[in-house]
Order: sequence, then C-alpha cells, then structure tokens
Amino acid sequence: MSDGIDVEVIGVEQLDRAGDATQVVRLCVATASRVGVADGHVAIEFVEASRIAELNERYRHKQGPTDVLSFPIDGVEEQAGVERELGDIVICPAHTQDIPEAVVHGMLHLLGHDHETDHGEMLALQAEILMAQRRAAR
Repeated sequence: MSDGIDVEVIGVEQLDRAGDATQVVRLCVATASRVGVADGHVAIEFVEASRIAELNERYRHKQGPTDVLSFPIDGVEEQAGVERELGDIVICPAHTQDIPEAVVHGMLHLLGHDHETDHGEMLALQAEILMAQRRAAR
C-alpha cells in the first residue's frame, strides 16, 4: 500500500524552458491533497509534438499536437490494501505556455474533474491551486 503520492517524471530533458522535476512533483502532491487524495501513483511524461499528436489522434480523434493529455486508470476511490494507479499525464512543453498549469490541469483530470462537463468548477479549482503554489514559492 502506498504512503503518499508517488510521482514518476519521465522526459525531464524536455523541461528546459520552464520548471523542473521537483516542481512537477510538488504540484502533483498539492493538487491531490487539495481534493483529498492522500495516496496513489501518477506518471508524467514530457514529450515532443509528434508524440502528443499521435496520442491526440489515437485517443481523442483530433489532429495535431495539444498541450496536455490525461489517462486516468484506477480513479480516486480507495481500496483497502491496494495501491491506486491514478494514471498518466502526457505534456508537450513545445505546445504549453505554462507547465505548472498543465501539470495541475492533468492531475485534476486524473482525480475525476472534467471542465467539459462541469460548470467551471475544475478551472476555478485549478486557478486556486496555482495561486496557492505561486504564493508559497515566493
């Protein structure tokens, strides 16, 4: 059973212009904590435009690259004695203006939020989390 949020960061070399692996982990943990999720595993991969375009086409049936894709696995329901696999987040830094925003956005999707079906709650929560993290970093 997991104790905390385990974040696996892949493709760190893609983060040359904004952020680092430590910041990514901190954002994932803060986002999970904010919505009451205390444990689970998440993998975040930073990829080139061609890779995210391929995934966007395959899973969303949309042409071209995008900034962030989320692939939930186990959801957020706790199961006694079982480590949760929250899912995977894929981010393309070349198509992302704000890496922290993409990380929080992706995590919120893994944690059950959907801005396409709610009434602005996810994006408002995203803004709150980012603001709190930016204040804490000062």
